[in-house]
Amino acid sequence: MGKNEWFKEMSFYQIWPRSFADGNGDGIGDLYGVYDKLEYIKALGVDGIWFSPLYPSPNADYGYDISDYKNIHPDFGTLEQFDKVLQKAHQLGLKIIMDLVINHTSDEHFWFQESRKSRDNPYSNYYIWRDQPNNWESLFEGKAWEYEPMRDQYYLHLFSKKQPDLNMDDPKVREEVRSVMQFWLDRGVDGFREDVINFISKRDGLPDGLPFVPLANGIMHYKDGPHIHEYMAEFRKTAQQYHAVQIGEGPMTTVHSALRYLTGKDKSLDMMISFDHMLADCFMTEYLQKPFQLKSYKSALSRWQYRLAGKAWNALYLENHDHPRIISRYGSEIFWKESGKMLAVSYLFLQGTPFIYQGQEIGMTNIRLSSIEQYEDIASRNNYDRLLTYEPAEKRLKRVQASSRDSARTPMQWSSAPYAGFSQVKPWFFVNPNYPYINVETEEQDPDSILHFYRRCLHLRRHSKALLFGTYHEFFPKHPHLYMYERVYQDIGYLVLCSFTEKNLSVRLPEKYAGRKLQLVLCNYSGRDGTSSVLLPYEARVYRARLKTST
Repeated sequence: MGKNEWFKEMSFYQIWPRSFADGNGDGIGDLYGVYDKLEYIKALGVDGIWFSPLYPSPNADYGYDISDYKNIHPDFGTLEQFDKVLQKAHQLGLKIIMDLVINHTSDEHFWFQESRKSRDNPYSNYYIWRDQPNNWESLFEGKAWEYEPMRDQYYLHLFSKKQPDLNMDDPKVREEVRSVMQFWLDRGVDGFREDVINFISKRDGLPDGLPFVPLANGIMHYKDGPHIHEYMAEFRKTAQQYHAVQIGEGPMTTVHSALRYLTGKDKSLDMMISFDHMLADCFMTEYLQKPFQLKSYKSALSRWQYRLAGKAWNALYLENHDHPRIISRYGSEIFWKESGKMLAVSYLFLQGTPFIYQGQEIGMTNIRLSSIEQYEDIASRNNYDRLLTYEPAEKRLKRVQASSRDSARTPMQWSSAPYAGFSQVKPWFFVNPNYPYINVETEEQDPDSILHFYRRCLHLRRHSKALLFGTYHEFFPKHPHLYMYERVYQDIGYLVLCSFTEKNLSVRLPEKYAGRKLQLVLCNYSGRDGTSSVLLPYEARVYRARLKTST
């Protein structure tokens, strides 16, 4: 591996700071709480932390509307406290990556406050203004254009009205981005996760989008835009000076388009966070639900594994701040422990760098609030008000209960103490009622817990060349209930079996493994020896085999 490929043997833990741990007793997660929990994160077996935005923000989109790129939100602490967290993390051997949100800022950012004043001030061109709007819809909040009386023009916002899009065509804006990157890299951070990075270049002239298409009707004019790769190349130069990792988030990105970011002369990212495998129970957005289809999940994972093999590196995840909890989606809350462990196996042993979201490692599940007014997430409220409005309110609320990003943002469940041990006072948001039995303290004491199983998975992955760098092949891709794949490196093979059903499932091994001596190295049911041809509900097994005799 080259010195810029240190991330390939790593795994990351994502922190959404507002809900992770309250260290100063105000009901809001902060860097003081993170500092106190760094040993816990290290003990999980990960190698780094990705922080969702820590910057000052009015919280229209909870941190993804940034008002100052070079400071820390007062709710979370200070730059000095960030430095303490960074120093301690590095001492523990943990890398730190920051969220870089450069498609848009907050409308309370100094740049926008100046830009809105007139058409001829120094910041006038930092944002995208028009005398007359086109027909684009925003992804969060109505039309994509908002009128500004002071300037007598409309500004573009692909997301919230309080998230105006930056004009990346202005060289001064790109210089500002490089300055932000350098500020944090000089402080010692190890890289960036770059938010909706494939949206930052808009098509010249901003033509109308497709009529009658809900939400992203103009996406063909801003996804993978005309100047995206030249702008990304500028940012890449800054990152490479520090050997920093760059992980892009690419909504609606195909493998084909991702490869241009990840390979060849235009390579500007080390990994791309894709969404394909998160659409196995929905259409375009989790709000538009459909029954879970295992074949959709498998085909998406396999497509990225096959197409990136030998060319690029995958970012592996099942949960983050933008998605509801995975057990509530792809698993079973009846077989909570079994399916939580099985889902871990289904993705942690693929080729790529795994990301684990706070609470995923203890099997946190969706919260179901009783009214839309109780939800904070702007996307959930927007979906409720704009999509399928012919449905009765009760049915739309059920859709929100199943799809809201707020389910990933409930306070981390540390113990069975009041407020789940997250805080000594009432938290900023609702605590999931299941915290008395789903929490870190309880699972630490249970050797058969989901938490200990994640540790075992990460330990196994870390110590196997085959699971880190081996080739991937899927068996029985059309099977409706079984996900089976292998990872092979030299003469060592790992065979991974995952059952996605509440019923017992008869399986047969591929001819390649039939009759071989198989060592069961991992199973989510205790006491199983791996010899039965029947998988129990949501059972997962990992076998190790020597595939040919060494000479």
